[in-house]
Amino acid sequence: MTVGTQRAPTNDTMLMYFRRHGVEHICGYPNEDGWTEARLRQLREQCESHGIGLDMVQFPFMSSSHVDRSERKAIMLGQEPNRQEEIDQACEIIRQCAAAGIPAIKYNLSLLGVLRTSPTPGRGGTSYSTWRLKDADPNIRTRAGQISSEEIWEHITHFLEQVVPVAEEFKVRLACHPHDPGVPPEGFHGIARVLGTVEGLKRFVEIKESPHHGLNLCLGTTAEMLQAPTEEIHEVIRYFGSRHKIFNIHFRNIRGRRDDFQEVFPDEGDMDMLRIMMTLKEVDYPYMVMPDHMPRHPDDPNGRQAFAFGYGYIKGLIQAVDALG
Repeated sequence: MTVGTQRAPTNDTMLMYFRRHGVEHICGYPNEDGWTEARLRQLREQCESHGIGLDMVQFPFMSSSHVDRSERKAIMLGQEPNRQEEIDQACEIIRQCAAAGIPAIKYNLSLLGVLRTSPTPGRGGTSYSTWRLKDADPNIRTRAGQISSEEIWEHITHFLEQVVPVAEEFKVRLACHPHDPGVPPEGFHGIARVLGTVEGLKRFVEIKESPHHGLNLCLGTTAEMLQAPTEEIHEVIRYFGSRHKIFNIHFRNIRGRRDDFQEVFPDEGDMDMLRIMMTLKEVDYPYMVMPDHMPRHPDDPNGRQAFAFGYGYIKGLIQAVDALG
């Protein structure tokens, strides 16, 4: 395991900031025109010049954005011919990453983005990202209209059946982020969220069996699926970790449970993060562990203070579990 990050942009200033705070492996972000082998290789070499490995990138059009704030959602909307164009672009990016020596890509298969209600106050004047289902307006509809779980599974399966064989051929791991947060079984705002339950994630990794098809397992998002995350999270890690389906870890902590939670600093949530790190070591998880969704403060507008705390916290825990054997 190693401390990682997915903070943008990937430039010399940020790379020096990462290196100062003990980060030696990252998910990087090419420029819009940077998806050729030559440009990706150049980015990797730029990272390496700072002593940092470019372990992962993100598909540029499969982020956690909301469908009403993104023009490129054809894969999850099932809209042809744009869907096939996006899938073809994803396959070409896989090939270019392989040629440039970048071993992994993360992505989201989301239409609703990250759902939250009003933030709540936290320590030191910070604000905590918060979700309380009872406070959310269920009557909103998006441009996607009504989409059932059966339709969502069809769209996901169609994508995986075309993209996973390419990832396997070129030996590039694909890491999908769960839906954040889970919603009621009937969906929310007209849209089902099938990757918002542990059972949904189990089904997802089984659709197209491959050692290059797995998860960007966000521990915060996964905890948000559970009624008793303090205990249940360990069995989730063991299930996917023992099957070698975890390719990246978002190391978040929460207070609360499914349908009612705050995202807090990692040292003050309900989950025992040292114990979680020990469980990751137990399943021989070998990749990046990165902070995510840190609390916000007006004195820290770009989040660098909060994330510096996260890097140090993770690095300390990794050293602790290594020392414990």
